[in-house]
Amino acid sequence: MSSLENANAEGHYKLLIVAIVIGLFGVFFRFVGETSIYSWVANIALVIGSLIAFKAVFAILK
Repeated sequence: MSSLENANAEGHYKLLIVAIVIGLFGVFFRFVGETSIYSWVANIALVIGSLIAFKAVFAILK
C-alpha cells in the first residue's frame, strides 16, 4: 500500500469523526451542571477524544 493510499483510507476519517463527536460531547457536557462529576466526565471525554484524534492524524501522516 502506498503512502497516498494509506492517507486516503476511509478508516482514518471515520476515526476522526468519532474523535470529534466524543470531543464535542465533552465540551457540551461541561455546561450541563455545576457539580464536579460533570466536570470530570467532560474532562475525560475531551482527553479520550483528543487521544483518538492524535492517533488518527498520525496514522494519516504515516
